[in-house]
Amino acid sequence: MTETIPSDRYPMPQGSVRGSRITAIVLTIGVILLGLAVAWLAYNKFEAKDIKSEVLQYSIVDDSTIALSFTVTREEPSEAAVCIVRSRSRDGSETGRREVVVQPSEHGTVQIDTQITTTQPPAIADIYGCGSTIPAYLTVD
Repeated sequence: MTETIPSDRYPMPQGSVRGSRITAIVLTIGVILLGLAVAWLAYNKFEAKDIKSEVLQYSIVDDSTIALSFTVTREEPSEAAVCIVRSRSRDGSETGRREVVVQPSEHGTVQIDTQITTTQPPAIADIYGCGSTIPAYLTVD
């Protein structure tokens, strides 16, 4: 027996090697473009927001209320924002939450004072987060 295939009986197609190389190159470019598209979409969705917030102080008013003062810094102060503030009890559970609309302003940083009603005696107040998408049920003056 011979180890080689007789070329007159089983000819090797000449275009198949070239065609598979082109297919591999096209698929590689397609995968790279798809990866770049996914990275761009993820960056736009999860990039750092242009709104920063910081707790200045909080004080317990009574067994069902806590007062919170915080600052909001926006790159676009002419646009309204919304911040979610919350209260937690001694065991760390969330006992109160409130959405606070930050009105448009001429200043990049504004101070907000608010009160949060709680279901248990409050221990601490903090900012859950801020954003520029204001729900329809909140009003902006």
